[in-house]
Order: sequence, then structure tokens, then C-alpha cells
Amino acid sequence: MNSFTFYLPNRMIFATNKQKKTIMPEHVLDALKSLGFGDYVGECERVLDECKHVALKKRKGSSRLENLGIPEEELLRQQQELFAQARQQQFEQEQQEWLQHQQLLQQEHQQQLLQDTKNNIDEESRIVVLEDNPAAAAAHQQSTLHPTQQLPTPTNLHQQ
Repeated sequence: MNSFTFYLPNRMIFATNKQKKTIMPEHVLDALKSLGFGDYVGECERVLDECKHVALKKRKGSSRLENLGIPEEELLRQQQELFAQARQQQFEQEQQEWLQHQQLLQQEHQQQLLQDTKNNIDEESRIVVLEDNPAAAAAHQQSTLHPTQQLPTPTNLHQQ
């Protein structure tokens, strides 16, 4: 049997006089005839027809849409509905993210206002302390001036 399976493809190539890489059913049938096995050709053709019929059925049966039993219009309507739901979910998600971002900005703004208020209270407290203590007020005023703008004090006058 091994020599037959080796001999048959070689004979098919010889019979077609072409160096083909794909062996077609017709090549096998021609080779069987040329080797003297013509009695088997009829049975081989019957099996070939069966194989073609099964392959055709598989191709037709592979359509999932046909197997569902749902009309194409209904499938299209369902698809459009799913797309609309997906768009709505996307919109709601983006809206939620925007709201969270706005809340975060508002919190940051409130924290900044609180810090500014605290700074103002600290500054007002310092002013009150300075108003109550003239020596501290003069020292504060002196420390906030640029060196070229310093007010004359008894020690500054002596240095000049």
C-alpha cells in the first residue's frame, strides 16, 4: 500500500505533465485510469460527490444568522438598540467623570479660600498687635522695607 500511495501522486504529475503542488480529484481519477484501476473510478466519483455535498452543507450551515430564526430587520433593530444603550452609558460615564472633576475643583477652591481667610486673620491679628505695640510696629515696618528705603532710626542716623 505504501508504494501505491507514493506511486499514485507521481503518476498524477506525469499524467498532467505539469509540476503542480495541489492534487485535485481529477488528477487522482486520471491516475487511477492510467494505472489500470478504472474499475474504482465510479466508486471514487460517488465518494467525491458525497464529499462535495457535505462541504456545501457545512458552508450553508455555517451562517449563524440563518440558524437564529430571527428576521434580519429584527436583528438590525436590536443592534441599533444596543448601540443606543452603549452611547447612553458612555454619555453617563463622561458626565459622572465631569461632575467628579468639578467637585474636585470646588474643593480645591474652598481650600484656597479657607487658606486665604486664615492668612487674612493672621495679618489682621498682626496689625492689632502692631497697633498695640509701637516698637513692634516700627520693627515690622523696618523689616518689610527694601534696604534702600529704610526709615531713619537713632542707630541708622549714627551710622550715616
